[in-house]
This record gives sequence, structure tokens and C-alpha cells, in this order.
Amino acid sequence: MLVQLLGALLILAAFTLAQSGRLDMRSPAYLAVNLVGSALLALDAWHGREPGFLALEAVWALVSAWGLVQILRRRARGARRRRSALGRSAAV
Repeated sequence: MLVQLLGALLILAAFTLAQSGRLDMRSPAYLAVNLVGSALLALDAWHGREPGFLALEAVWALVSAWGLVQILRRRARGARRRRSALGRSAAV
């Protein structure tokens, strides 16, 4: 029961912060909190043999993870471009 409450609190906290304008829904923090919260709820649903709840939370976790990976990839590409541009300007 504690795992279930923690997972729900994480998701609800992220949602509340996003709705109040204090957290961007596309931010890594929002997606990470959703990922952890939904993963906890998915584990609890799996343990409790609740297939509908498991499907909901597993998809929620996967979508959050996918969004987080996309953001991290974009940041890594941007960092590589900046390093490459710095290297070209230093060689001139």
C-alpha cells in the first residue's frame, strides 16, 4: 500500500505543479517524476494482478520514458554541435 501511495503522490504532485505553471510538462523533471510514479504503480498492479491498472501505468511509464529520452537526445546533440563549433573556431 505504501508503494501505491508514493507512486500516486509523485504523479499527482507533478500534475499539480504543471497545472499551476510551476513545472513544464515537457521538462525532464516532470517526465522523470511521472516515470518513477507510474513505474511504482505498475509494479504494484503487477504484484496485485490487476491487468487493467498494469496496462495503464505501464504505458504511462513508457511514454514518460520515451519523452525523457527524446529530451536527453536533443540536449546531447546540442552539446555536440556546440563543442564542434568551438573546435572549428579555435582552429581558425
